[in-house]
Amino acid sequence: MPFFDTAEAIRAWIQGWTVSRGTADPVPTPWGFTVDVGLPGHVVRHVLSAADETAVREITENTTAPGVWLKTPTPPETLERWLGPGWSLAGGPGFLMSAPPNATHAEAPPATPDGYRLDTWNRAGVARTLIRTADGAFAARGQVAVTGFGFVVDQVETDPAHQRRGLGRLVMRTLADIAAGQGATAGVLVATPQGRALYETAGWHVLAPLTGAVRS
Repeated sequence: MPFFDTAEAIRAWIQGWTVSRGTADPVPTPWGFTVDVGLPGHVVRHVLSAADETAVREITENTTAPGVWLKTPTPPETLERWLGPGWSLAGGPGFLMSAPPNATHAEAPPATPDGYRLDTWNRAGVARTLIRTADGAFAARGQVAVTGFGFVVDQVETDPAHQRRGLGRLVMRTLADIAAGQGATAGVLVATPQGRALYETAGWHVLAPLTGAVRS
């Protein structure tokens, strides 16, 4: 396991996620971290390092402003029972996943399929990969932020019309190789159920559920 425990993986994830999304730095709290996101409908995000019922109840029962989010390594059915009035589950089931140090070099990099082109660039500490068709239409994308020995893969997406052609796997390998080139040795990300299937084929493993909730 590339991280000592789930709490360390969550710390690495929120550090990289804030770089990837351009938010404020995460502020440590007794139960995890708080991040100023600053978007309509997503003003603040609380991230818990453990499944802590007391902390969830304290946060959700004392927060009345809309647009406050919470993430915790807790199954959805459990978190839903802990939420205070005005809160609801959001974002669907999520999975905190990690990649072992050698996962990015387990096989030869896949080739870009015929009819597509791949471009990468780096801006403000975030490396981005974009795959387009020969005529320039969007096909797939992803980005990665490196913080210390860890790297966070984020915003991976394949257009439905271009799925099952290996583009998602190509994006993942490209981002992991960029991170390895910057000295990172362990990856972490948060996956949807659909994304989980892709990442597991690329050597990633589930560490814990990671469920979101929002105050409406």
